Amino acid sequence: MLAISVYILLGFYLLYVPYSKPYLGIELIKENGHWVIENSHEQLVDGQKILAGDIVLKIDNVQIEAVAYIENDLTIRAANTLTILKPDGKIIDIKPSSLDFKERFYSIVLIPACYYFLTLVVVLFLHFKQENTSLLRLLILFMLTVSLAYVSIGASGSLDIIGIMTNRGSMLLCLVLLLHFLRNYFTFLEANWLLSNNIKLFYILPVIAMILSYIGIIYDDLHNLLSYVVLATFLLLLILILCMLLISYFKYKSPQLKVLLNSVMIPFLPFLFLYALPNILFHHPILSAEISALFLLLIPFSFIFTQLAERLFDIEYHITRLRYYVIFSLIFTIWLTIGLYWIMGKLISMTKLSAISLFTFLSLVVLFYIKEKVDYRKRKILFSTKGDYIHQLYTAVDRIGKTIKLDELLEKFAQEVSLHLELEHVFVLTYDYDKNQFTSKVDEKIPINPIVMEDLKLGEIRKIDKVYLAFLHQDAHYKRALVLGHNNSIHLKDEELLWLELLLLYVNNFIENTKMVEELLEELKHMKQADEGQLPWLNKLLWLRFEEEKYQLAQELHDTNLQEQLHIAREVDVLINAKDTTDIQQKLVKVHKQMVASLHDLRAYCENLKPPLLDTLGLNAALEKLIRKVAERAHFILIYTIDRLYLEDERMNLMIYRLFQELLNNALKHSFATTVEMHLKEMDDGFEIIYQDDGVGCNVNDIIVAESMGIRGMQERVKAFNGQFYIDSQINKGMSIRIIVKEGSDTLDNDAHSG
Repeated sequence: MLAISVYILLGFYLLYVPYSKPYLGIELIKENGHWVIENSHEQLVDGQKILAGDIVLKIDNVQIEAVAYIENDLTIRAANTLTILKPDGKIIDIKPSSLDFKERFYSIVLIPACYYFLTLVVVLFLHFKQENTSLLRLLILFMLTVSLAYVSIGASGSLDIIGIMTNRGSMLLCLVLLLHFLRNYFTFLEANWLLSNNIKLFYILPVIAMILSYIGIIYDDLHNLLSYVVLATFLLLLILILCMLLISYFKYKSPQLKVLLNSVMIPFLPFLFLYALPNILFHHPILSAEISALFLLLIPFSFIFTQLAERLFDIEYHITRLRYYVIFSLIFTIWLTIGLYWIMGKLISMTKLSAISLFTFLSLVVLFYIKEKVDYRKRKILFSTKGDYIHQLYTAVDRIGKTIKLDELLEKFAQEVSLHLELEHVFVLTYDYDKNQFTSKVDEKIPINPIVMEDLKLGEIRKIDKVYLAFLHQDAHYKRALVLGHNNSIHLKDEELLWLELLLLYVNNFIENTKMVEELLEELKHMKQADEGQLPWLNKLLWLRFEEEKYQLAQELHDTNLQEQLHIAREVDVLINAKDTTDIQQKLVKVHKQMVASLHDLRAYCENLKPPLLDTLGLNAALEKLIRKVAERAHFILIYTIDRLYLEDERMNLMIYRLFQELLNNALKHSFATTVEMHLKEMDDGFEIIYQDDGVGCNVNDIIVAESMGIRGMQERVKAFNGQFYIDSQINKGMSIRIIVKEGSDTLDNDAHSG
């Protein structure tokens, strides 16, 4: 926090210096003992124009000959007032402001100020939101130092003492901090460090640079020479770092080192070849320091993006999304620019057209990012480097679901997680309750406490030391959890955790289904060995059951929607052959309404077969929609309550929906009731459904003997989950039904009970 405080105070001072005393950069030549302005500055400065050939007499009311740096620099760096002799002999005093030299104002005040505050925000976020580690502390110091080196360019160019010392010292200090950071990061990667481990010796260099800067201020004739010494030292350190990274990358071929090398090399190369080397060798840089230094601003943020501080960000993800958004934005911007030029023509200048195009392009890129965040918040649409997370989830579930053995399923699941999350150690850990020990082998590098395994709850993903432990499945004897480990440490992002949580729910169901399939195959195997005649009987039973269901579906469609379609076809046929066409428009409208109503009924029929809201919004939303539809058609008052259930077995949701569907259909078709009540109540270990009407009722024994499809179907559904089904009804005294299902219950009460 001390470093951040110093950064704030020093940064404000360094920004204030070039603002209070404008940086001019007016180049001079000496002719006949006079200092003459070499290049014109056409913009108005204090109402006057500074032109080539003007003679400068005084700078800040000091004779120009007495200004020490002029002889060596041949440039007016900064001034509050200038006394100029015009060619016509007129002497004028000019008081320039920062905005008179807009290009320099942007490059040494405005842009550095933006970068200064951006760095401050990012550093505060890292300091307060991330785990305090040595890597993170060095990263923060490195970012602050690079920012100070850049922000101090204006104050250093104005020959401010603090600005010069800060600029020279921070130039070398940022590279020393980079060396220190790399040494610790190589330890993090378990790679060999090629230089000396005693990094503290390098911290002498920025101190020496500050001392040399102070000497250069006192002895002005040494100023340029000592500046070149500091710059040369900077280059040597930079070349040393780049060579070390290159050697390490070719030795280890690590993707982390590749990204790290690019993060250092790409920003530094323009500064190295366009400013530093030309300035040292030819004393004339290709680009100025403030422009070349713009590329260096990429360094600290690229370090964040490279996941060095426990995967704070995903560089590959951001580059992928940026490239995607830039292409779309660029295409639209080009189209807009062509359109504006074609419409406006000479009415719009190229400068304004370029400004509009740039503004549109940047706005579109930002808008795409905002849309992505809104999609995540509102619709849970997530993206990764390989595509959106929903697609990844679908493909992973598809691949895992093709396995038919439990061991294969668990192995495939671990492979999918390892591939998608790019983790080295991912495996399924099985805990035996009877023996109180792990049945699968535990990696010695990833110790797991059995107590933690026992405490893990359904759907929980818990981070423990250097691993994530995620609940997978539990039965009477075993508990399974997914272990996600890393050589050092990991930090899963929110979208990755959500992806993993959804995949765990799917795999939990897969395990249940796979166990059932294995048990069924084993049972069929024993049946086949015991009696060859039982398998054909089972096949015949299943075939008859399927045919019965298909016959029922066909009969219902034939009696309802198909008859309506035939009626519409006859109506259309009549209209086609009609000779009198006076009322044909009204008749077509009538036929259209019949078709829409028929399609609506067909859609409702499909929704009954597969309720659409059940898988997306859940049981409560699906039941609410079902009840609203029934209430619109019903001639009775429908009173209902629906508790929110938290069921481990997701299949029960469909069973509850079908029970409600059948009970309401019976009430519509057979009850002739004036009031119907339905209640879904939550129990500690299951649920209860209560149905009651005041309709015509019936004899319970007659229902059972007649094997009513509605009642029998409900009984079969409840029987499948070891539930209890009670029915009580008498003629002209209504009907009441009570259904109780407990999760994991061994109770088997499948017959109808009369109260």
